[in-house]
Amino acid sequence: MPRRRSPSPSSSTAPRNRTPQPVRVRRRTFGDFVKAFLAFVALAVLLVGVPVALAMTAGWPFPETFEPMEWLKQDISVSTFLSILTFVVWLAWAQFTACVLVEMKAALSGVGVPGRVPGAGPSQLLARQLVAALLLVGATAASFTPSLAQLGQTYDDNQRPTVAAAQQTPGLFAQQQEQAAGTAAAVAEQASHTEATPAAKKQGDTKFYRIQPPEGRHHDSLWEIAERHLGDGRRYKEIFELNKDRVQPDGSRLSEASLIRPGWIMEMPGDARGGDLVEMPDDAPEVSPEVRQQISDYARTGDGAHEQGGAQEQGGAQAQGSGDEGSGGGTAHVDLPQQRPAPGTGHADLQRPAPDQVATPAQDSSSFGLPEALLTAPLLAAGLLGALGHRRRQALWQSAFAGIGGRRGMEPPTPAGDALDVQDALLVGADPEGVRLLDRSLRGLAASLAAESRPLPTVYAVWMSNGDLHLQLAQPSGKPPSPWQLGQDQTFWMLARADAETYEDVDTAAPYPGLVSLGTMDDSRLLLNLESVPGIVSLSGREEDRAAVFASVAAELATNGWSDRMTITLVGFGEDLTALAPSRLRHLDGIEALIETMEAETRQRRGALGAAGHDSVLTGRTGPAQHTRWAPHLVLLAAEPSPEDAMTLAELAADASRLGIGYLVGTGSGDLPGAAWEMEITGEGRLLAPLLGLELDAQLLPAAERRAVVELFTDADPEHGPDGPGTTPPFLVDISEQGRPAVYARLVGPYEIIGLETPDGERSALLHEALALLLLHREGVHPRVLSSALWPRGVTDDVREALLDRLRDWLGTDPDGTPRLRTDDAGRLTLAKSVVSDLDVLRSLYHEATQGRGVDSRAVRGRLLTDALVLVRGPLLADRPEGRYRWLTHEIVDAQLPLLVADTGLALAEFHMEKNRAEKAIEALNAALRTAPSDERLWNELLRATYALDDPERLTALASDLLTRSGARGLPPRTEALLDELLPTWRDAVAAAG
Repeated sequence: MPRRRSPSPSSSTAPRNRTPQPVRVRRRTFGDFVKAFLAFVALAVLLVGVPVALAMTAGWPFPETFEPMEWLKQDISVSTFLSILTFVVWLAWAQFTACVLVEMKAALSGVGVPGRVPGAGPSQLLARQLVAALLLVGATAASFTPSLAQLGQTYDDNQRPTVAAAQQTPGLFAQQQEQAAGTAAAVAEQASHTEATPAAKKQGDTKFYRIQPPEGRHHDSLWEIAERHLGDGRRYKEIFELNKDRVQPDGSRLSEASLIRPGWIMEMPGDARGGDLVEMPDDAPEVSPEVRQQISDYARTGDGAHEQGGAQEQGGAQAQGSGDEGSGGGTAHVDLPQQRPAPGTGHADLQRPAPDQVATPAQDSSSFGLPEALLTAPLLAAGLLGALGHRRRQALWQSAFAGIGGRRGMEPPTPAGDALDVQDALLVGADPEGVRLLDRSLRGLAASLAAESRPLPTVYAVWMSNGDLHLQLAQPSGKPPSPWQLGQDQTFWMLARADAETYEDVDTAAPYPGLVSLGTMDDSRLLLNLESVPGIVSLSGREEDRAAVFASVAAELATNGWSDRMTITLVGFGEDLTALAPSRLRHLDGIEALIETMEAETRQRRGALGAAGHDSVLTGRTGPAQHTRWAPHLVLLAAEPSPEDAMTLAELAADASRLGIGYLVGTGSGDLPGAAWEMEITGEGRLLAPLLGLELDAQLLPAAERRAVVELFTDADPEHGPDGPGTTPPFLVDISEQGRPAVYARLVGPYEIIGLETPDGERSALLHEALALLLLHREGVHPRVLSSALWPRGVTDDVREALLDRLRDWLGTDPDGTPRLRTDDAGRLTLAKSVVSDLDVLRSLYHEATQGRGVDSRAVRGRLLTDALVLVRGPLLADRPEGRYRWLTHEIVDAQLPLLVADTGLALAEFHMEKNRAEKAIEALNAALRTAPSDERLWNELLRATYALDDPERLTALASDLLTRSGARGLPPRTEALLDELLPTWRDAVAAAG
C-alpha cells in the first residue's frame, strides 16, 4: 500500500513547502526528567515488582512434577483456578518483559524498526512509551516514532489509518496526523546517521552492493536488497537516501527508488549483512580490480558529497538560527532529509548540478523528446491507444463497405509533427496488461459478491502498486471473497498481482466505472471513484493547470477499458474532446443548461431506484438488469460557478453518490461553496488535497498534447474530408525485374527471410521481431517504440543500443556502403528500400493493377492481380511464437490485410467475370476467403459467380453453407436480400437439404 502523507494542521489551506527546512530540536526540560523518572519507576515495578510479588504470594508458576494425565483427572477447585490465573499473569509479565527488551535493543542500537512481539500489541506500545520516556533525556529517544501524547491510543490505531464517515468529513484518506515528536525523532535519527557515517568510513566499515543483472523476469530492487541485507524491506529508503543523485559508473544517477540498473553501486547502511556485500577499501580480494576501482571512485563521491552537504547544512542552520533568535546560543538546528524542490519555487539553486553534469537534450535519452505527460500515464495511454485502434478499424470497414471516396483498403494517414510524437508516446507509455488486470479483477470481485448474495461495497479509491490492487472502502464491509484479502485494516481489500492474473473474463457489469487516474505517489497510482464521492469535488489552481487535469480525466473516462456505458458531460471546456468518444462525451454550453439537465436526471434516477427497490446504483449493478441500467453520469465543470449555482449543484450532489452521479468542478479561488472534497493543482504539476492526506504527481494532458490526440482521432474519421487517407500506399516497391530486393521477408503467412543468414543464439527471435516491426512501419519507428514493443516491462538504454547494433550488423549494407538500417533526421529508425516484405509487394501490385498500368491494359491488370493473390499464404505472421509480437494488438494491420486481400480477390473476380469465366472468379474468391473469411463482399460475389454457372443445386449448397457459418445471428441483411433475388426458393431448398 502506498505511503500517504498527512499534512500538518497549519497546511490545510496551503501546500507544504517542498524544500529543506531547518527544524529545532528542543532542550530537555525539567518535565522530561520527571517523565523519565516516572517511567523508570513504572518499569521497575512492572519488571521487578510484579514477579517478586507473584513469587511471594503465589509461588513459582510451574509445577514440581509433569503429570498431564493426573492433572486432567483432578477436580477444578478454587485453588486450581487461581493457579491457572497465576500462570496467565506470569505469561503476561514474560511477554511484557520481552517487549521491553526488544524496544530497548532497538533504541540503544538506533537502527531499524523494533521487531514485533507476537500478540503483544498494547503491551509493546506501553513498553515503547515507557522506554521512550526513560531515554527521553538521551539522544536515542529521538528514534521512537510514537510520542507520549499517543499513550492512550491502541497499538492497532498506530499501525493502520482510519476512514472517517463520508457525511462527517471529506477526509476519506485521512489517517492519524504525524506528531511533532515523530517528526523530530525522524530528523534526529537522520542527523545521528549523518554524523555516524564519516566515523564508520574512517574505520573501513563502509559496505557496498552491486546491482545484479536480471534473471529471467526477476529484476533486483532496493526493497529486496534491504530485505536480504538489512532484514526489513521497508528500509530501502535508507539505501535510497545514501545513494540519491550520486554519479554511477555508467554516468547515470539514482533519482527514483524504483529505477535502478544492473552494474550500479549502492552504498549500504553500516549494519548491512550478507555474503554479496563488498567492504572497502581492503576487504574485497575476491572482487575484480575493475569493480574495486569503480567502488573506490563511487565511495569518494559519497565522501565529498557528505562533506560538502554537511558544510552547507551547517551554514544554513546557522543562518536560520541567527534569523530566528537573536541569542541563538544553545539552540540545535537540524536539516530535514533533502527533498527535490519543484521547478519555479525559488530554490532551484539548491539543487543545481555542476556545469559538467548538466545533460544536453541530445544526451538525455529518457524520453527522446516524446511527451512526458503520456509516457507517465499508462492507463490513459492504453485507453487512448485502444480507442484509436478501434476508430481506425471502424473507418477501414466503413470505407470498404460504403466505398467512401474510393478509399477501400487503404491505410489511415501517417501522423506528422506533434501528432506523430503523441502516437509514439501512446505506444511507449500504454499498459494494456494493467488495464486488463484491473478490469478483470473488479468484474471478478463483483461476480463473486453476487454469487454470495452480497452487495458491492462503496469504493472511494483504488491504489495500483507494482501490479497489486488496493481498494479503499467507505466503511468496513466484512471479509472479501477469495482471492481478495483484507489489507492494512477493515477498510482495505487487497488483491495480489499473481491472484489477479488468475481471473478470466466474466459476464458481469463493470462495478466501478467511475474510477479515473489522478496521479502517483511514490510507486503507486491513485484512481478516484468520482461517482462515489459524497458531494462535489473541487479543483483549484491556475486555469491552464486545471484544464490539463480536466482534459486528462475526460480522456481517460471516455476511453478506459474498465467501464461499460457512461455519460460524461463537459461544461466550460473540451468541445474538441468529444471526437474521442461521441457516444460517451457530450458538451454543454453553460451552467444553466447543466443545472436544468441534472435536476431532471436526478429526479429520474431517484424514481427509478425507488421503483426497482434498490438503495443505490451499486445494488442495481449486481441484479438481473445489470447490463441495461445504472450507468454513471460524471459531470466535469471547468468554469467556476457563481455562489448561487454552486449551492444548487451542492444540493444536487448531496445524494449523487447513491445515484451514480459525480461532479468535478473547477474554481480559481479554492473556496467553492458546498464542496465535499477539495483538491489543488500547482504550477509544478503536484495535486494536493491536504484534508485527504494526498500529495500526488498529477496526471495531466496539457493543451498541446490534447490537440495532438484530438488530431489523431479526427484524422481517423472516414468522413474527415479531403485531407483524409489517400489511395497511394506509403511505400511502393519496384515490381519489375530490375527491382529485385536484397532482403525479402515473407510476413503474409509463415515468417521467412530471404537474403540474410539466420542469426545464431537466443537473440534470433528478437532480431526477427524487430525487423517485422520495422517492415510494418516504413515511415519509421521511434527507438523507444521499438524497445517498448520488444520489452513491454522496460529495458535499459544500453540493452536497446546493443540490439540496434546487432540488427545493423545483421542487415548489413547496400553495395554503395549505405547501411540498410538508418536513422532519419527526426531520430526514427527506417529501412533501406532494398529491404522489402511481401506485404509491400502485395500493396504495390494491387495499386499498380487498379491505379497504375493496369488501368489502361486489361492483360497487365489480370497478371498483376493474379501475382498479388499468389503472395497470400495465410494470416500475418502465422507461426509467431507464443508470448511474442504482443505489439500487434496495437496495430490495425490485422484489419488492413484481410481488406487488401478481399479487394484483390474482388478485383480479380471482376476481371474474370468480364469474360464470363465464372469458375476462375470462384477460384479467386475462394483464395481470398481463406484470409478474409468474414468479408461479406466476398460471399456476395461468390453467390453471383455461382449463380452465373446456372447450377441451382450448387447455389443451394452454397446458401446452406453460408447459413451454417452465420450461426444464431443469421445471414446479413444484404446477403439475405441477394439470395432472395438469385434463388427465391432458397429457404425451402435449404430446409429440404438440411
